[in-house]
Amino acid sequence: MELTDAERRLLALHYVFPVPFNRLNGLYGIDPNLEKLYSYKAFELANILKITLSKAHQLQEKLYRNADIPYEKLYERHAIIPIPFTNPLYPDQLRILFDPPSVLYVKGDATLIAEQFNVAIIGSRKATAYSKKAMSFIVPPLVENKAIIVSGLAKGADTMAHEAALEFGGKTIAVLGHGLFHLYPKENQILADEIATNHLLVTEYPPYVKPERWTFPMRNRIISGLSDVVVVTESADKSGTMSTVEHALEHGKDVYAVPGPITSSLSTGPNKLLDEGAKPLWNGFQIVGSHVLNG
Repeated sequence: MELTDAERRLLALHYVFPVPFNRLNGLYGIDPNLEKLYSYKAFELANILKITLSKAHQLQEKLYRNADIPYEKLYERHAIIPIPFTNPLYPDQLRILFDPPSVLYVKGDATLIAEQFNVAIIGSRKATAYSKKAMSFIVPPLVENKAIIVSGLAKGADTMAHEAALEFGGKTIAVLGHGLFHLYPKENQILADEIATNHLLVTEYPPYVKPERWTFPMRNRIISGLSDVVVVTESADKSGTMSTVEHALEHGKDVYAVPGPITSSLSTGPNKLLDEGAKPLWNGFQIVGSHVLNG
């Protein structure tokens, strides 16, 4: 993928200042091609980026220290494709977010990022066999109709969703809460390798960024943003799953919930969503039919 000089400068900035694009609005407002990136004084960076002078000094130092790093070649060596916000390959559905990623780092089949029928399937990290059984009814009709299954590669429902996509011959996108030099959870290494080879791993973090508690909630807006539909299998009332749903609702996405037994605490989330107006789901053809009608 060819990058412009301005996009290369964005890669350099993002490597040392990995923030969403809305945090860079002030900078792009006065320097849309980042031509002055290496000439700003620390006090100017502090004012433009709304950061402390101390952080501005640190940023300036890191920019100078890493100025000669050939980021494109570094990423190419590790089969990582960087997609800056300003690049035509950047997905339009993420541009409408309040805080879109400044750069997407992807590994695998990058053409999947442009697909138009994406279905997020999410749920609890403690998801039971009920979620897996539900997916056996939901996923086959979706993959038969070329839907891409999107999830977060976490334990439980996310893992089940990716595995169901593979089992039934579909494609899947895993959105990570860390850089591509790391993996969480470790036990998903084989699954991640398969997705990186034949499907797609996506993250907004430079490769060196380790998984942190705060990075996963940020990831959820990308799962929602990339998807036309969000499906919840099992979930507690207050969880990361529900934060993804909130993002989906903010952007007018269809939300489906799998009804669950009232005796299960993991049915509290989806059952409450149903009470609040989510669509009940028991077969993937319900999504396919709605997508065809609305598409």
